[in-house]
Amino acid sequence: MLVKKGNRAGVKVGGRFVVTCHDKDGKLKWQDTIENLVVNVGLQHIIDTEFESGAQVTSWYLGLTTGSPTPAAGDTMGSHAGWTEYVNYSEAARQIFNGTRTGQQTDNSGSKAQYNINGAGGTIGGAFLVSDSTKGGSGGTLLSVGALSGGNRTVVASDLVNLQYTFTAADDGV
Repeated sequence: MLVKKGNRAGVKVGGRFVVTCHDKDGKLKWQDTIENLVVNVGLQHIIDTEFESGAQVTSWYLGLTTGSPTPAAGDTMGSHAGWTEYVNYSEAARQIFNGTRTGQQTDNSGSKAQYNINGAGGTIGGAFLVSDSTKGGSGGTLLSVGALSGGNRTVVASDLVNLQYTFTAADDGV
């Protein structure tokens, strides 16, 4: 039995990516879910903007990782030895996270990020959320990253990958 002592309260923050891939005819090829890791710089950004005088980020961007990512709490966009960004898509930049807030969460279910796969295609292993739109860039604040729960997925030229992200802040229940 759990006994609460005092008025202890905690908060749990985190997100979930849902990635879908459709072939050139619109047929669903695969779908996967990622329970993300909110990295240390992302947590620090939240503290800085809510409790200090840190600058708010007004636009966030979604990106994809190549195969077999190993996200770590210490990852930043400038240093993330466990993964690389997947860039074999037609769009010139990372796709904007166009979220809508409801209650204690925000998500882009009404405006999913889309990636038109080009070239040789390749392997997608995960996704991330960052404050910089530069495709393949190392700038900006990395908020979260995660690996596909079902392992790496193959994509080919003309596939369409959709990326939905939901970020939630809630009482930790303790």
